[in-house]
Amino acid sequence: TWANLQDRGQADPPRAFDYKAHLDFLEKHHHNFIRLWRWEFPRWKDNYDKFTQFHYCAPHPWKRTGPGNAQDGKPKFDLEQLDPAYFERLRARVSAAGDRGIYVSIMLFEGWALQFALWDGHPFHVQNNVNRINGDPNGDGKGLETHTLQVPAMTRIQEAYVRKVVDTVNDLDNVIYEIANESHKNSVQWQYHVIRFIHDYEKQKPKQHPVGMTTHGQMGNPVVFDSPAEWVSPAHILEWRNEKDPYKVAPPPQDGKKVILLDTDHIWGVGGGREWVWKSFLRGYNPIWMDPYDRGTTAWDGSIPANADEVRRNLGYTLRYANKMNLAAMTPRNDLASTQYCLANPGREYLVYLPEGGEVTVDLTAASGTLTVEWFNPGTGTATDGGTAPGGAKRAFKAPFGGHAVLYVWRT
Repeated sequence: TWANLQDRGQADPPRAFDYKAHLDFLEKHHHNFIRLWRWEFPRWKDNYDKFTQFHYCAPHPWKRTGPGNAQDGKPKFDLEQLDPAYFERLRARVSAAGDRGIYVSIMLFEGWALQFALWDGHPFHVQNNVNRINGDPNGDGKGLETHTLQVPAMTRIQEAYVRKVVDTVNDLDNVIYEIANESHKNSVQWQYHVIRFIHDYEKQKPKQHPVGMTTHGQMGNPVVFDSPAEWVSPAHILEWRNEKDPYKVAPPPQDGKKVILLDTDHIWGVGGGREWVWKSFLRGYNPIWMDPYDRGTTAWDGSIPANADEVRRNLGYTLRYANKMNLAAMTPRNDLASTQYCLANPGREYLVYLPEGGEVTVDLTAASGTLTVEWFNPGTGTATDGGTAPGGAKRAFKAPFGGHAVLYVWRT
């Protein structure tokens, strides 16, 4: 949901985003996580509408004081003066989400538009700030250097902004950080630098929060898995439109080396269905769906997929089971279920997904005594008492309803 921090749209000023209604919507669907998007351009055109339409976004981290006007006709930015109004909004929105039990990933920078939007609207364009900061020293009209360490004065300004973000929300528990959404392939060392910068700065603070790194197809996945980040979001492995990509059809079991937020943004964009949600969860991922909740804030979100509510509901259902289980003790165990989708704490708890429904065999050899059985129907959101089952061997279970199914077996 792209306008959940800064207002954005095709009018100037852009329509105000109803954040309270958005939190109500998330709470209704039992969601507990959002990416809080940060956009770097106050005004831009991009390739989604063939550079024909201006888009606008506000507020921004720096004051617009002048003297002189930027290329959008408004006062130039003073990159030495952070704007309290931006950070007050940031804190208010993170805090309000926390009051609802919702974690917030604070996106610090945004790299997709940096690659595909017209550069002339960016605050680091030399004609848009009073500090003579030039984010495009090679003059190619793109400003990709803003997400590198090439210009020390620019890095210093970015670090001051990051410090202010950390100062603003450090006391809040529901915070994680994302360095940049889908920045370009030459941004890797800059992103590593910002990750380490946050780690070092938060060492001096009462609380330390996880820092994450996301990627895309051109950057590849090794750079995030090898990063100093605590959490990562990988991208599709095959070509973007290839529907046989492993992350789309059968995500490989998580190895636990990094916390992974499996985000459709980097796999499809807006894509995936309820089956993908459960497959991802049962393979040890934290699935998140790029939700075109507020249509009209971008050039590419003119419609909402027909399965949107189904995906939203099932994300909430996975949270239901995450809270019901001792999730910290569960690991992906393909070997314990014939469907090969199983989270287990062997001997104690087993959560199994049946993509085609029907029957599944679960290896309960490690469990002694009698276990309780529950069936869950992801299509209706209803749970059914499945009675009990003895441990100590492989056992067969048959879903009492048609379609895909979830089986929960545990010792009380």
